[in-house]
Amino acid sequence: MAFAPTSKLTTESGSGVFPSLVLVQGEEQRLIPLKHSPFSVGRKVDKDLVIADPRVSRDHAKIVSEDGVFFLIDEGSKHGTFVNGQRVQRQKLERNDRLEFGVRDGAYVVFHPQHPTSNTAREFLSQISGLQISTDTTDLEKLTMFLEAARKLNTTGVLDEILVTLVETTLKLTRAERGYVFLKSEEGALRLAAGRNSKGEPLLDDKTISHSILEEAVNSASEYLVTDTSQSLDLAARRSIMAYDLRTVICIPLRKPQIQTRREPVTSETAPSTGGEIMGALYVDSRFATRDISSVSHDILRAVATEAASLVENARLVQAEEAARRYQQELAIASAMQQRLMEVHIPEVPFARVNGRNLPCKEIGGDFFDAVSTKDYFAVAVADVCGKGVSAALLANTLQGMIYSHLVARMPLAEIVAAVNLFFTQKHLGEKYATVVIARITPDGELEYVNCGHVPPLLISNHQVTRPEKGNLPVGLLAEATYESGTCRLQPGDRLLIVTDGVTEAENARGDFFENERLEKVASTSSSFEDILSSVANFCGGTPLTDDCTVVELVYTG
Repeated sequence: MAFAPTSKLTTESGSGVFPSLVLVQGEEQRLIPLKHSPFSVGRKVDKDLVIADPRVSRDHAKIVSEDGVFFLIDEGSKHGTFVNGQRVQRQKLERNDRLEFGVRDGAYVVFHPQHPTSNTAREFLSQISGLQISTDTTDLEKLTMFLEAARKLNTTGVLDEILVTLVETTLKLTRAERGYVFLKSEEGALRLAAGRNSKGEPLLDDKTISHSILEEAVNSASEYLVTDTSQSLDLAARRSIMAYDLRTVICIPLRKPQIQTRREPVTSETAPSTGGEIMGALYVDSRFATRDISSVSHDILRAVATEAASLVENARLVQAEEAARRYQQELAIASAMQQRLMEVHIPEVPFARVNGRNLPCKEIGGDFFDAVSTKDYFAVAVADVCGKGVSAALLANTLQGMIYSHLVARMPLAEIVAAVNLFFTQKHLGEKYATVVIARITPDGELEYVNCGHVPPLLISNHQVTRPEKGNLPVGLLAEATYESGTCRLQPGDRLLIVTDGVTEAENARGDFFENERLEKVASTSSSFEDILSSVANFCGGTPLTDDCTVVELVYTG
């Protein structure tokens, strides 16, 4: 991170204390002092804050100080600058404002946080778990303090510690001997998530608990609050209770949004409750009878169970959001990499020129085009891998590399697509295949082309449109497929227009396709491939593309 020479900024009522920025990326945080004005943000490496995301503009925004007041100014970014979720052009900054640049699901910045941001979760939980019950602070007050702390500290990184501390706090409040939290897996099986005894020692083995009560509590969605098993003939006869001399057994299901009513002390076997989906259970037991469990203790246990369920659910949501964020981040990296790999450097030749554009409907796509010049000819290739997303993009990159290298090696066109077809089919890529058009032109105007299941190219000569008829199967469909190329003669000014089916199958709001007829009409009257894209955009009228669109124009100049 590079900073320009600093100049003193008067902040904090003239105290000279510099404000700070906290950059948050997933679970990582970085403190950045705001020591000079203007402070630049963007994708360029020379910015004060560099955010390497393709959706962040190179010169995205800046933070400026005006008489000690700070403003965030957007510098014409493509995807916008946001303060607390609202897109802004110029915004006065307040403490704790959340700043986002170009993308709402990636890194963000907190301006001058009210409290320093640090990872104090583990230290704080350790302090909370050490609370001792005294006459000065009630159980409920201590519990409220802990639960509030747990809510604030709830992240995937400290969930396990929160659950352990919940168990330890429960044991202190109930004076029980052992406590466990069990959670349901995706398959519905219960697993031990946290266990402690009254000495604070970890319990990793749940063999000596009453599994029958645990399973009945979860399956029936009922609370078991039994203070003396010897008074219940049914419970006294249970194998685990007899074998391990369990006298107090408490088991409360953990459930999503739970509706509870206040109850009197329960000494019967079960206490039904209402609520949502069961996520697990809080289990506590002792080898002595605990007849003095009060109604407050019952409320505490229910509160602990409710909060534990809430923490688990929130953690799962955090995990899902984090996974989605990482996926989007990886997708952005893949998109940027694909754009670099597929960046077309069109060579200049004296007898022809090429124009082209690719519009992916997602971050990464399966369409591509390329251009190659050798001493004998000038060639273009357009391909469309079936499907969308990451798998199509990977195959598109592979296909592009193969075609490019074969064209540079001056292989015959039919042999190029035959080699690609052999590679695709031998790799057993499932139902993945690609449509391809490769065309190459010589200085005297001879055009050779090979079409593998692609939208037939359009040949425009004197505003008359024809379509070269020679066609073949897509590559990757059948291992035994054979391929043939076709030829024709071009005159100066003739154009070969190649599009992918994302153009002809572009839809408007009524569900109508753009289709070949409209394409031919525009091609016959236009003088530029840009007219094709404009015509498609006007036809769609704002309806999002459902497939990648690629348009390539090869013009023979003679």
